[in-house]
Amino acid sequence: MKKVIVHKSAAPIYIAAAAWGIYALVFPLYRVGHFVIAAAVSLAAYFVGRCFFKDVKEEVEVEPEPVRTGNGELDKMIADGQLALKEMRRLDDNIKDEVISGQIRKLEELSGKIFDQVQQRPEKLPQIRKFMNYYLPTTLKLLNAYDRMGAQGVSGGNIGATMERVENIMGTIVTAFEKQLDALFGAEALDISTDITVLENMMAREGLKEDAVHSAVQQEKPKDNEEPSDGGIQLEL
Repeated sequence: MKKVIVHKSAAPIYIAAAAWGIYALVFPLYRVGHFVIAAAVSLAAYFVGRCFFKDVKEEVEVEPEPVRTGNGELDKMIADGQLALKEMRRLDDNIKDEVISGQIRKLEELSGKIFDQVQQRPEKLPQIRKFMNYYLPTTLKLLNAYDRMGAQGVSGGNIGATMERVENIMGTIVTAFEKQLDALFGAEALDISTDITVLENMMAREGLKEDAVHSAVQQEKPKDNEEPSDGGIQLEL
């Protein structure tokens, strides 16, 4: 997480003090009038100095405050998740390959959604244990190896082959992360499907939903002023 720190310049204060000192050398400050004028001159010098010496803004990376939910396992998941997202951002900055960087950003987005979903529904923690204990750290390990090898500036047999294997598996990893996020909504999707089925059955019993078979019969029934169709066949006796 980034935070903006404002560094105020001390130069305006020094300019105001210098103006006060110069005025004191020329005019007697023991007189009230000169004292007031010196104060006004010093204040004016300060604001002029502020115009020339602007505040300097600096963006610094700060560690987010640890989240305390009272659930030890959930707190660990949140802390580990924050570290993983930070590492993904670092790898994205370091790795120059646009395809890999794009896949890392996708993994960061999916991981963030997974962590948010579990934080909102802690009962889903067991569903991501393997994700947190194996898939996520192994993915970061592979990407770190890719980053280190890419920084060597050579394309030897071992380096080139290993980097190629990482590149080839990244698409599969992204798909696995997508499936992990989708799996967290499995129970919710089942509940919604059940609610829809119950709602449809209740509306049908109350006559609020048109029966499909009854609707088809109504469409086929001839109107009062319409002769029944004989299919174009005429019988003669």
